[in-house]
Amino acid sequence: MAAQNKSKKRASEHEASGKEASGTEPSRKEPSRKEPSKQQPAETSTLREYAEALVMAVILALFIRTFVVQAFKIPSGSMLPTLQVGDHLLVNKFVYGVRLPFVGKRIFEIGSPEYEDVIVFIYPQDRTKDFIKRVKALPGDRIELKNKVLYINGERVSDEHAFFDPLPDRAARRPRDNFGPETVPDGHVFVMGDNRDHSHDSRFWGMVPINDILGKAFVLYWSWDAGAFRPRWSRLGMRIPT
Repeated sequence: MAAQNKSKKRASEHEASGKEASGTEPSRKEPSRKEPSKQQPAETSTLREYAEALVMAVILALFIRTFVVQAFKIPSGSMLPTLQVGDHLLVNKFVYGVRLPFVGKRIFEIGSPEYEDVIVFIYPQDRTKDFIKRVKALPGDRIELKNKVLYINGERVSDEHAFFDPLPDRAARRPRDNFGPETVPDGHVFVMGDNRDHSHDSRFWGMVPINDILGKAFVLYWSWDAGAFRPRWSRLGMRIPT
């Protein structure tokens, strides 16, 4: 009897242990976490560097264009034969000093316009336009034209850049051929186009304020002959005579 009771007890223990084993839940595997990509910070850093470089390039370009040098195109023949229609030139904006945009004042002066300088300036009768002409008289000068001959302070001037191409049906007229005498006021210059018979300049609308001068033209970097539909290769890099 004791042996049977022991065997029954062992059987019940074995059955209980089997139930416990079968009742245990299987172990769950935790989902694997992806490690953060090491390339993402590097890509972000590269994009940021490119953006910073682009912003700096734009700022530098605007600074140079505003204060140092700017490109202009010749749209008309008022400066023939010195400048041809289709010439593209560079203007030194630093040569006369630093001019504040919009305000139109120079915070300091480096130099002053001189005789025969070819300058770009704001057109006095329409400040949305820029003109290009040659300086012929400075502040305090007394200027006069007699039958197309230029006199400054009573003396005839060697006008080597002047070009005359009158139309046969146009008589001499004032103020194109005869002007003055008139004194250039302080802070102004008197300008004329080299193509004297076909230039709208100080003879017609007065003096140019020095504060409105944008700069001095100094070199041609491109020239396009629209009539022949080809570049004027011989003019590339040509310095503008003064």
